Amino acid sequence: MHAWPASEVPALPGKGRDLRIHDTATGGLVTLDPGPVARIYVCGITPYDATHMGHAATYNAFDLVQRVWLDTKRQVHYVQNVTDVDDPLLERANRDGKDWVELAEGETALFREDMTALRLLPPQHYIGAVEAIPGIVPLVERLRELGAAYDLEGDVYFSVESDSHFGEVSGLDAAAMKLLSAERGGDPERPGKKNPLDPMLWMAAREGEPSWDGGSLGRGRPGWHIECVAIALDHLGMGFDVQGGGSDLAFPHHEMGASHAQALTGEYPFAKAYVHAGMVGLDGAKMSKSKGNLVFVSKLRRAGVDPAAIRLALLAHHYRADWEWTDGVLEEAVERLGRWRAAVSRPDGPPAEALVEEVREALANDLDAPAALAAVDRWAARQAAEGGTDEGAPGVVSRTVDALLGVAL
Repeated sequence: MHAWPASEVPALPGKGRDLRIHDTATGGLVTLDPGPVARIYVCGITPYDATHMGHAATYNAFDLVQRVWLDTKRQVHYVQNVTDVDDPLLERANRDGKDWVELAEGETALFREDMTALRLLPPQHYIGAVEAIPGIVPLVERLRELGAAYDLEGDVYFSVESDSHFGEVSGLDAAAMKLLSAERGGDPERPGKKNPLDPMLWMAAREGEPSWDGGSLGRGRPGWHIECVAIALDHLGMGFDVQGGGSDLAFPHHEMGASHAQALTGEYPFAKAYVHAGMVGLDGAKMSKSKGNLVFVSKLRRAGVDPAAIRLALLAHHYRADWEWTDGVLEEAVERLGRWRAAVSRPDGPPAEALVEEVREALANDLDAPAALAAVDRWAARQAAEGGTDEGAPGVVSRTVDALLGVAL
């Protein structure tokens, strides 16, 4: 599966700062110090509907992570998956009378268009769950051999008790886990499971649903968590730098994935930091496909909204915050974009070297994009009020905003 085109990232003078970021597993800030190549895995979409603002906010956050790393002169090895077979996709295809493959391909193509328009840097490896199945089957078989998995009426489940570190990603107690498991695709009430929290690794073929040859597992399809584990281990290995996604993935998805990988390899940890973006709401509720309370990137683009303004609307909120999308949020972003473009369009301006360092420091401090925007606002206001004599300043500001915030002025 192919990703989307990469926009050029301007090189800035000097060198950026190492990233301090909030790690869900420890509950505090950690300073990431990758080697020459920083490794990041971000969980991708289930393509049964178009890209909404919640998606865009999450992927914008991890785009900032990449840009901070690139500014430290590191390379970035970024992997993202597509859950192109799953119950919600099959249910939507059945509801709409569409072929599930056609639905997944169409929505994935639209997602690529949205990511390109927003100038989000693409992953080096963009892998669909279906294409990963040949690598998933041996992992499930290995877990069964290790005694970390068991059969139940043809399905295969992972035993959470096989990983001594289970629970350390989310920090939740068993009761909270059980509630979230029921809400987020698990089946804690199924009779015969060793532990209500045990997640499915391999679902035996169901009538009318797609299935694949699973070798000794029989025909079926993989569970959600093992898909990402197989892709991450294949392309990044254990102990990669950041596992990322929305805050609703901390449990069960990232918790279960970490335990799968740790049980498979006997190594710890799966990822050095678990980083989670907040939820975007609309009309008082989390924006989600199941609720249908969505603002789509593609719809805004078709209405003539500049993608740079959409990106500024996302950047105006700290990535870990839960926030509400409103018309006012977008209007403020459009106005900010106009002010910034007017400021850099002049032939000279106030010195900008300090601005570069302010933006770097803001982003290195747990991706504080609102503080970075405020720094650019101050420069633009000074430009409007008094101008300046530095002929290179507008270009420096424009390149800084492009390189570190992904916004083309």
